[in-house]
Order: sequence, then structure tokens, then C-alpha cells
Amino acid sequence: MWAKYNMGVLAMNQHPSKKDQILTDKHINFFQTFGYLAFPGLVKNCIEEIQQAFDKVWQKHGGGHNGKTHEGKARSCIVPFIDQNEYLCRLLDDPRILDISTKLLGSDFNYMGSDGNYYVGDTGWHSDGGNTDILHIKIAYYLDPLSRDTGCVRVIPGSHHFGDQYADLLSRDVGSSQDLWQVGGNQVPAQALETEPGDVVVFNHKTKHASFGGGGWRRMFTMNLCQRYPEARVQELRDYLNGGARFWIDRAYGQTMMETAGPERTRHLEQVMANDGHLAELSRQARERMDEPSRG
Repeated sequence: MWAKYNMGVLAMNQHPSKKDQILTDKHINFFQTFGYLAFPGLVKNCIEEIQQAFDKVWQKHGGGHNGKTHEGKARSCIVPFIDQNEYLCRLLDDPRILDISTKLLGSDFNYMGSDGNYYVGDTGWHSDGGNTDILHIKIAYYLDPLSRDTGCVRVIPGSHHFGDQYADLLSRDVGSSQDLWQVGGNQVPAQALETEPGDVVVFNHKTKHASFGGGGWRRMFTMNLCQRYPEARVQELRDYLNGGARFWIDRAYGQTMMETAGPERTRHLEQVMANDGHLAELSRQARERMDEPSRG
């Protein structure tokens, strides 16, 4: 679903008026049913600034993965990403992003970090999570034109309903589509979300997604958000944060994200900041057993 909204001239950090609100009840119903939404041109009014900030973060880190040059042969990834640039941090304060996030997750949602990427080639079918009933979403920003044949994201509508026969069969079988269904991954029935710079795609972490036919320099970054964890389940949050160790990070957030946070943004950081103290030791252990931080 390509969500419709009034772009107007809403700049980052302005308070949205009623006409500038993005999500309607119909969009929410669509998201709950099919597991994704797409917003054409949502940040088109500031896409040049976003692209420049994206490039600055990569330049600061040597241009590619783990401080090396990106050569277009393997995915390069930086985690956390938007946290390292003050302009990109402010996307978490943008009224358009807040409208989407609060209506899907609640006004006290958690920011769960970000990743910046140069994608290379195909990415097979997968979900980003699925072991919790707490809703996690990904907000993906695409900085280059992408079609179904050049690496745009594809989603399988309804695949996020874990426990449903359809979704469970997909989880079990989609990785063996050629053997089981005589179709390659790029022929699995799905919605191809072709994008232009400034478009934003939102999907449930459980939603099956993939891309095929892409080149070696596809620029994309994400923000991951979730519902706030009940205090009685905060150990689940700590366990989730353990995954950050593979990226060799000592805190879930970058310093710039925390240092530039006002009261509203801090509300979306505080639960994670109070529960990531164990991450530094896990990352130390990861550095001892891994040759490089994870590429995704």
C-alpha cells in the first residue's frame, strides 16, 4: 500500500498540524493485516540533506565496512548509523516519523537503533525477528532509484502472522522455493515496492522480505523501533540487545544521538539506555572470536 498524505512543506522539528498527520485508521488496518506500508516522497523535501549526511558518516568510517573501502563485492554495514550524525538523529524527532511510530507502537515507543548499508546483489527471503509478541518495526530509507529488477525491497503480505498456517509454511519453506515449488526466490509471489529517493517503507520485523537483481552500491539505512517493554519483561529487552554485540558496539546508541536528545527523544531512548550496560562485555567477547563486525 502506498500511503497517501499531504506533503506540504513540513520541515523536520516542526509540530504537525492535523492535515499533516500521516496515518489513518485504514493505514493502520492495512499494516496490521499485511505487515507493511510504503510512503512515496515522505522525506523528499529533505532528501538531499539526508543523502549528504549519509555520505558523511561513511566518509568518517573509511567508506566501507570496518573502516575499509567499499568495493561493491560484499555488503558494508555501520551500526549504529543515524546516531553518528546530528542531522540524521533528528529524523527520530521528525513529526512525520513520530506520527507513524506513535500510531503503530504507542507514544512511549523505544528507538532500537539503526544501520546504514551499501547493499550488494541479492538478499534472500527472511524476517528480522519473530520471537516476541512485542511489535518491532523497521523504517527503511532508500536513497537510490530501485525497481523490481534492480534490488527494490519485496515483501510477502501477511507473512508476519506467525502461528498462522500460511505464515508458518512460508517460514519453513520459502528458503527452499526452488526445490519445493520450482521457482527461484525472485519468482516467489510478493509485492515489489519500487522506490525513488525520498520514499520510506515501514514493515513489521516478522514480515518476510527480500531483494533481487541489485548492484553493488545500493544506499539504504533503517531505524528500528518497538513497543515499550513492560517492566516485568525487561529481561527480554536485555536479551534482544545482546544481538548488538556482533557489531562490536559498547552501547546501543551512539554518543551524538544521546547528547543531542531533547525531552521528547529521551523518552524513546530511556528504557534501552537503562538496560544496555551488559553490552560492552559481550562486544569484547565478540571481538575476540570474530575477524570483523557483522555485515548485517
